[in-house]
Amino acid sequence: MEWTTWLLIGVVVLWLVYRFTSPAKGIQSISTEEMKTLLSKKDEQYIDVRTPAEFKGNHVKGFKNIPLNELPKRMNELSKDKEILVICQSGMRSSKASQLLKKNGFTAITNIRGGMSSYRG
Repeated sequence: MEWTTWLLIGVVVLWLVYRFTSPAKGIQSISTEEMKTLLSKKDEQYIDVRTPAEFKGNHVKGFKNIPLNELPKRMNELSKDKEILVICQSGMRSSKASQLLKKNGFTAITNIRGGMSSYRG
């Protein structure tokens, strides 16, 4: 009986890890290397959801700084008709921002895995 309890706990833990680490439906996820190939496209929007201090310290040219805590009131600066690429320091805040954008009717959203921590540009 005890092994079945541990098995059940293991399954629940694996499900939770999968649930919170996989991108939400409708949100793409790309690496920073893949992002580099998209930077020349003018029909996409690039936002960096880190703090202004983090952004000032280092950022990818072409990205606009809209901190995660300001995103709800600044969504009007973004077009729902264009794809949005979202980056942060590690990928966690950009994932939250991507989910927030999706909940507010944006459909073409790409989260950049690893964020600035993995960017070599």
